[in-house]
Amino acid sequence: MATEPLGRMLIYIGVVTVLIGGFFILVAKVPWFGKLPGDFVWRREGLTIYVPVVTMIVVSLVLTLLLNIIWRR
Repeated sequence: MATEPLGRMLIYIGVVTVLIGGFFILVAKVPWFGKLPGDFVWRREGLTIYVPVVTMIVVSLVLTLLLNIIWRR
């Protein structure tokens, strides 16, 4: 039974999880992240709906640029 590929996959998943956790720690320190103009917040009694439209557009653009730079052939 080949367990080496399973081991490699688990290591990759662990590394990606650590990177995502580090990203969330760093993002928490950025005061404007999630509070850009165009991020919608509706508050009612007992209910809050948050739709970060502009923040997700910015994240998408940054990730697209980074991944294109990294994986350019």
